[in-house]
Amino acid sequence: MPEDSRPDPDALLAAIRSDESKAKRGRLKVFFGMCPGVGKTFAMLADARRKVNEGVEVVVGIVETHGRAETLAMIEGLPVAPRIEIEHRGTKLTELDLDAVLMWHPKLVLVDELAHTNAPGSRHPKRYQDVLELLDAGIDIFTTLNVQHVESRSDAVRQITGITVRETVPDSVLDAADEIELVDLTPEQLRGRLADGKVYLGERAATAAENFFCPENLTALREMALRVTAEHVDRDLRALRQGQNVSEPWKAGARIMVAVSPSPHSEELIRWARLAASAMEASWLAVHVERPGTPEDDARITRHLALARRLGGEVISSTGTEIGEALLRIARQHNVTQIIAGKSELAGWRAWVRSSPVRWLLDHSGDIDILLVGDRKFARGLLPWREWFADRPRGFVAAAGITTGVTLVGLLLLPLVGYWTVALIYLLAVTLAGSALRRGPILVLATLSALAWNFLFIPPRFTFHIEKTEDWAMFGTFFVVALVVGQLTARLRERERAEHDRESRAVALYRISRALAASTTLDQALRAALAEVGADAAVLLPGPNGLDRHAASTLAISAKEESVATWAYQNRQPAGRFTDTLPESDAMHLPLLTGDRSEGVLAIRLADTPTLAQRELLEACAAQLAIALAKERAVRAEGEARLARDSEKLQKTLLDSVSHELKTPLAAIHGALEQPTPDLAEIRAATRRLRRVVEELLDVTRIESGLVRPQREWCDVGELLHDARARADLAESALAFGSFDNLPSIHVDAALITHALATLFCNATTHGAAAEPPTVTAHRDGEHIVIAVADRGPGLRAGDEERVFERFYRAADAHPGGLGLGLAIARRLVEVHGGTVTAENRPAGGARFTVRLPIGGEMKLPAEP
Repeated sequence: MPEDSRPDPDALLAAIRSDESKAKRGRLKVFFGMCPGVGKTFAMLADARRKVNEGVEVVVGIVETHGRAETLAMIEGLPVAPRIEIEHRGTKLTELDLDAVLMWHPKLVLVDELAHTNAPGSRHPKRYQDVLELLDAGIDIFTTLNVQHVESRSDAVRQITGITVRETVPDSVLDAADEIELVDLTPEQLRGRLADGKVYLGERAATAAENFFCPENLTALREMALRVTAEHVDRDLRALRQGQNVSEPWKAGARIMVAVSPSPHSEELIRWARLAASAMEASWLAVHVERPGTPEDDARITRHLALARRLGGEVISSTGTEIGEALLRIARQHNVTQIIAGKSELAGWRAWVRSSPVRWLLDHSGDIDILLVGDRKFARGLLPWREWFADRPRGFVAAAGITTGVTLVGLLLLPLVGYWTVALIYLLAVTLAGSALRRGPILVLATLSALAWNFLFIPPRFTFHIEKTEDWAMFGTFFVVALVVGQLTARLRERERAEHDRESRAVALYRISRALAASTTLDQALRAALAEVGADAAVLLPGPNGLDRHAASTLAISAKEESVATWAYQNRQPAGRFTDTLPESDAMHLPLLTGDRSEGVLAIRLADTPTLAQRELLEACAAQLAIALAKERAVRAEGEARLARDSEKLQKTLLDSVSHELKTPLAAIHGALEQPTPDLAEIRAATRRLRRVVEELLDVTRIESGLVRPQREWCDVGELLHDARARADLAESALAFGSFDNLPSIHVDAALITHALATLFCNATTHGAAAEPPTVTAHRDGEHIVIAVADRGPGLRAGDEERVFERFYRAADAHPGGLGLGLAIARRLVEVHGGTVTAENRPAGGARFTVRLPIGGEMKLPAEP
């Protein structure tokens, strides 16, 4: 592929949608090492050349040579995919052109430095996400990775080297590798390569040899790399033994749970849980119990749970007034065998003063093991105090202002009430402030109030000295009561706010569910749901030309956003802003998933980063929309299937009826013609029957195609009825007509109404009693003319009052002959005039068919010339 070629967007979309490209996931091979310089890239290129010799199509996606001659020599002759240029802060950066590689779609692609962070503006923030998309497209990948970039090992690397690694790869990516090849050197060999300038050059090599590449660090990193590789080899070996039905001792499955809080220590706990789960071959989950906190706390929780997801853990967010009880409840619900928590929670005297969830778990966990992990990064006992005082300055300013105000009031009232009453005023202020301030400001308020009361009011005044024992007791009691009452009030307020937040989310989800359930159409459901989202949003549904924006959407979708939505729809993963895919977009795009099917995409434009609770609410909303779309699709599919069944049944009925109705008169004609003297009367009767069949079929065709257009004229009702009797070829004695005098003319198509009435007359004479002819009456009912045709026959079977008007319907006891179209045609001819035809049984026996026709307004005679 030429370097200046760029993929066509339409061709790229077709490639992404190709079922062939997504039919099978590609294979991933990782060339793994302890640190830079061991030869991972060289080993990858050497293996790639062997693949080329085997006839495999290999493409260099992106390989960093770092100016090494031997690496450049290995690349020479291999096809290289073009890189994409991205400008960032005035500098042009080159990255892997993911779209170009997808368009090329070779068998094997080389992608160096799996942990690399892509330039801002790339589709994915991390290169390993590019690799995952290529794997999903069915492309095999060779890549390189150092042990310090494995997410679960980053804390250990920091302890060993003193360096915090920012670029990491989730363990789940390494676990998904089909093959891991360890590229190993001894520390002495690596330091020799460093001295020869094969790793870094000049002063950078000397600095590295004294710091990161010191023998102690390299030895520890090498051991870690060997251990990681051994763990994966051991896992593969066990899988092989199980696949070959090799028996091994049975052991109960373990399940690990880690408690996650806003504490920075939670990141280390999550990585510890991942390592423990990997070593024990156990599943694991990260649990967070929702508590009121600052926006910074919410951001940390969101980041911690995102880390747990990246490492392959199941994330659960729950509620509860007591953290320990909530954790234990979740642990028992999910059959957890071991709970991991931070050891710093038990620091010093706080375990006796402040309720500790960890101590509660130790006392009530029963048969569930509790593993306490020490906090190596933060000083023990500091974090809770920092949590108490991690508040906005205005809270402490308010505490100082309240103290000042109460002090001024106390100085004014001191001559009247005494200093003990002032203490009660201070205590009241602390209690009331607890309903508005957090714990840190409340503690400051209680302390300032106690000191102000001591200095300004307790004799001797303007000193902190207290002479009387009862004043000492009062001062101590005041301080303890103010602190306890203030903390209890603040805790109640926090719980109230947490309950309010949970109630708000539940109400929002309920309103969305109710709106979807109450909607009768898909358009109505989507409009109601989007109105409840609370932000500019759009629903994009699959159409013949990609994704189409639904008319109920309030968010305009640009071509760029549409491409992001297409990616989310095709890959069934969130994309756009506040996600790990195309984060430079303006909106967040959530796929509407039901099972393994994507029903569409919900695009939402948010002003701020969503909290964990807000993200869960949006995902729940997307799930509800997906269910509504799936339901609509199922209803539509059921309707189409029912229509197909009805059409098949109708086709069979039509063929049976038509063949019978055509064969009978043709046989009669043929038989009459075979006689020496043809019976002309029989031939005419058979011909009339044959003509009636053909006319009924033609009438049905014209009605269904919408070609029937009434040519209205003013007609006399009596004349219409007599013409209908003549059209039905009935004698005058066959029907008993009533009086039609004093009836107004009606504005109808005479031919169509005569046809309909003639059908009703034939039906009545066919099914009525022979001894008594059917009766025909007509009268005016407001602006309608009502015509009734009643017979004295057996009447209609129960439930047939409407079915007799269905096409090709014939009752079980119907007389031979006929297609079952007559009454269906009659009703449709009346309906095109705005009228109705109904059927019912008469109380005295027989059936009655009633026709209601609008008169059609005042009759106007043509003007005389």
